[in-house]
Amino acid sequence: MIYRALLIKYAEIGIKGQNRYVFEDALCDKVRERLKAVADGFTCVREQGRIFVSCPEEYDFDEAIAAIRTIFGVWAICPAAVIEDASWDNLTQKVGDFIEAVYPERKFSFKVEARRADKKYPIQSPEICSNMGGYLLERFPELTVDVHDPDVKVQVEIRTNAYVFTQTIPGPGGMPVGANGRAMLLLSGGIDSPVAGYMIAKRGVAIDATYFHAPPYTSEQAKQKVVDLAKLISVYTGPIRLHVVNFTDVQLAIIDKCPRDELTIIMRRYMMRIAEHFAKECKSLGLVTGESIGQVASQTMQSLAATNAVCSLPVYRPLIAFDKQDIVDIALRINTYETSIEPYEDCCTIFVAKHPVTKPIIGVIERSEKKLEGTIEALVEEAIRTVEVINIG
Repeated sequence: MIYRALLIKYAEIGIKGQNRYVFEDALCDKVRERLKAVADGFTCVREQGRIFVSCPEEYDFDEAIAAIRTIFGVWAICPAAVIEDASWDNLTQKVGDFIEAVYPERKFSFKVEARRADKKYPIQSPEICSNMGGYLLERFPELTVDVHDPDVKVQVEIRTNAYVFTQTIPGPGGMPVGANGRAMLLLSGGIDSPVAGYMIAKRGVAIDATYFHAPPYTSEQAKQKVVDLAKLISVYTGPIRLHVVNFTDVQLAIIDKCPRDELTIIMRRYMMRIAEHFAKECKSLGLVTGESIGQVASQTMQSLAATNAVCSLPVYRPLIAFDKQDIVDIALRINTYETSIEPYEDCCTIFVAKHPVTKPIIGVIERSEKKLEGTIEALVEEAIRTVEVINIG
């Protein structure tokens, strides 16, 4: 295997101050964790603005790259050859060998870029670029130089060892998961909430999830669909504790005692109360939903205010200003879209009023909820007591 190292570049982490090492260490931990499933023998260290992965002699290259490309915090991956003896004659020889091995057909333009992290190295970066370019032209006359728009950038980094690479494989960016706390995602079977989970995790937030199930009105297939969605996003977010709440009796009580046009808002308020209970149990710092302003009746500014009013924890809405197509595009990219559109309804869509209130007044909603007093408390306690917790990932 020619690629004995993977240079991992990060972007936003680089602007951190004195605590940057915390984020670098978190990123290293995630890389080690993911690569452990690929093969034994990977090591990961941080050094001067880079994360370096040393690779075993035998490993599945495509599997290793695929694993790292799901790690938030990774801006790019550069598969590299390692040159232990960086003396000039050996360096030029090994860089030429690398080009010969990676590019059997060498009819392309190139430029050399050098980074001399080891300032004791006797040749400075501009000289490395020009002298290395001259060597490669002499060894491979079929090559041409284009310093403005080359087909291939031959990149050389001089450190304790030297590294040569020509590929820059994009990663997802963001921050390492867990570096910014934990939150509870309200996960339904729709398109939006899995994307919201992905987006909040991209900002370094670890997530757990709560799903509201309403048997027999919602099927086991609907529940399995949510489990499948949790598995898909756990590829990026890491392990998720999925809380499956039997919400049927709570919903039926609301339907029986509350005005029809307020059902959706009142149900959402009880979902938030229950999800917040589990959030506090999991030491989460907030709730996360897939809501976007104006998308449906329960997502108007007034409706969002009404649901927020029952929470003591903050509610984060990563998709708040997204158009639906923006959300669909991300769902397609992270492979949740096809699962989300499977035709199994969740409890939010089963009991929808024909003409739901779009500008609820919190005081009015609270008066309607008083009709539930003496009944709803025991039903909520039972829903919490009988929760099913599924460990995903």
